[in-house]
Amino acid sequence: MAPIGGKDAHRSDLVFLLQNDQSQPPLKTPQHVDRMKRNSGDPYWSRLETRVWTVTLLMGTCLLYCARASMPICAVSMSGYFGWDKRQSGIALGSFFWGYCVTQVAGGHLSDKVGGEKVILLSALSWGFITAVTPLAAHVTKDPLLLVSLLRFLMGLFQGVHFPALASLFSQRVRDNERAFTCSAVGCGSQLGTLLIGGVGSVLLEWYGWESVFYFAGFLTLSWGYCLSTYLLKERERIITFEDLGKGFSRSTQTSVSWKRLFRRAAVWAVIIAQLSVASTSFTLFSWVPTFFKERFPDAKGWVFNVVPWLVAIPSAIVSGLLSDYLIAQGYKTIWVRKLMQVTNALKRTCHLECDF
Repeated sequence: MAPIGGKDAHRSDLVFLLQNDQSQPPLKTPQHVDRMKRNSGDPYWSRLETRVWTVTLLMGTCLLYCARASMPICAVSMSGYFGWDKRQSGIALGSFFWGYCVTQVAGGHLSDKVGGEKVILLSALSWGFITAVTPLAAHVTKDPLLLVSLLRFLMGLFQGVHFPALASLFSQRVRDNERAFTCSAVGCGSQLGTLLIGGVGSVLLEWYGWESVFYFAGFLTLSWGYCLSTYLLKERERIITFEDLGKGFSRSTQTSVSWKRLFRRAAVWAVIIAQLSVASTSFTLFSWVPTFFKERFPDAKGWVFNVVPWLVAIPSAIVSGLLSDYLIAQGYKTIWVRKLMQVTNALKRTCHLECDF
């Protein structure tokens, strides 16, 4: 591992992959250079800053999944209210992912150029607002399916940049020996958010109707965005200017990537196929499990099947991060540890699907 603040301090996994077989100068974005100068050669957060940002981003990821899971939890009630059949309900649920897959690469690229903090804040304010206005929009239109699907598509566009922005932010601001735990801690916000909206959302759904679930997730997200912009970000870090956008989508000879050479490597396709497999199984269960249990066990309490599966996921995510950092500290190669965790995760998901079906 290169020394912190040294020549290769900012080399990302992608750059490492491209430079593995030949020596090239390390790729640094203007933002990297600016941060190195500003911090006297150390671009990383202090331990206290890392802890504050970890908790903050964990809460943001939690709310991301609260908003994302609002529709699956309310799907049965909304179908009954608007008279949707299974196909129409599937359109409303699936429209989110059409938007979600579009902005993944662009979100990561923009975050590398202008800063992940900006991208995370502005995207959160956008999908938080969309979540809050979804019930109002559904009631004022003559075709609620079309408008709800459109809003879910837009929500997917804005949420699609969240995890790429996190990856960019962590690669620039978190030290190597703390990165695995930080990523896993923030990542477990997805299970925590599903757990929270599964419990609170099920109660709100039963007591106040499906609209309250969207209001709950939307207004909490807007409140989180306000706190982030007020207490953690400087004024110039709160907005993305046209200059930032121009810088984000401009080509630079110092940061160009040989995409042809990249996509000829087997490791890249292995990651793509693994992500495709994990996402397809995860989001299928995520979207349809509430409907499945509601139809199969109509007398059961919603909070039971919306909460219980995620109770195990949170400690599992935290332990895996701690174990990864421990193995790396013991001298195991980072790439070997990552492969071990991914293979274990894939086997676990396969067993889960086999047991269910």
